[in-house]
Amino acid sequence: MLALGQPGWQAATVTGPPSPPDRGSSSRRPPDVDRVVMGRALAVLVAAFVIGIVLLGVASRPPVLAGSAVGTTTTTTTGPPAAGGATTTSTTGATTTTRPGTHGSKGATTTTTTVPAAARAGVKVLVANGTKVAGAAAHYSQALSAQGWTTPTPTNTTTPVAASAVYYAAGDQAQATTIAGVLGIAATSVAPLTTAVPVPGTTGMAVVVIVGADLAGRVG
Repeated sequence: MLALGQPGWQAATVTGPPSPPDRGSSSRRPPDVDRVVMGRALAVLVAAFVIGIVLLGVASRPPVLAGSAVGTTTTTTTGPPAAGGATTTSTTGATTTTRPGTHGSKGATTTTTTVPAAARAGVKVLVANGTKVAGAAAHYSQALSAQGWTTPTPTNTTTPVAASAVYYAAGDQAQATTIAGVLGIAATSVAPLTTAVPVPGTTGMAVVVIVGADLAGRVG
């Protein structure tokens, strides 16, 4: 028992249970920060995906050999396939330009083949006069020589020829096509060189040009 008048024990007044400390309040991030982090992670994944596709495309490309030469395939269509137009194809180192016909896919396709000037010196082109116009063969022989072709002494055909034509030896179709284009001779008048061509001394020639009345009429 406590004596009166002496200080005694007093109980502390408790208004409720103590609140536990908020452990997550210090580490919780604002929603804006979470969105920024997720956006950056997504950007990294997209960049990695794009880089992977680019590397895969580079690895799948065929190797290019140094010093290798690539030929050009030349296709000349002189008429629509449905009408029985002939198609001639050859592989050369020439440059070709193909122009579609004026009637869309049904029209004829014109292909122009150009032989580089450096390759012309080794190509022998014999020009023969198939008309009575004096100097016609010499005129065109000089014109071709000025363009770099090797032109032997011009000659005459064994029989008169009405229309101009260009004939080529085996493997020289591209050269013949180029010469025909320069002289304004139609591609349909370019054909293989055979013994039936009425020109003497064609042995060893790559191309033979016969000057007909159409070309001779331009000589002035």
